[in-house]
Amino acid sequence: MSTDLYHVNVSQKKKQPKRQKHVPQRTCVVCREKKDKRELFRIVNNAEEGVIIDPSGKKNGRGAYVCNSADCWTKVEMTTILDGALRAKVEPDKKMMLIHRFQEIQNELGQTG
Repeated sequence: MSTDLYHVNVSQKKKQPKRQKHVPQRTCVVCREKKDKRELFRIVNNAEEGVIIDPSGKKNGRGAYVCNSADCWTKVEMTTILDGALRAKVEPDKKMMLIHRFQEIQNELGQTG
């Protein structure tokens, strides 16, 4: 009986284990903790809109990530950490607007999640 080396039965092939999908990691500019990108809020400074929260994570401009900890957002308000990360002066009223928007998003997520 001759064996055919060129024809291999499909059931004899070893199945490769599925690779885990890559989850992007980012660092909170305040607490310096690495977290999944989707767990952080991206703040972007662009020429058209100025400093805003970018929920899509895709807007043009210099971005910085802040986690959803209330302590981190308090430090954003009280310090110049965000100024350094965005390489621009962020006015106090703009910081208050960011914090207000963060609270709105948290409320929306709390109601739907």
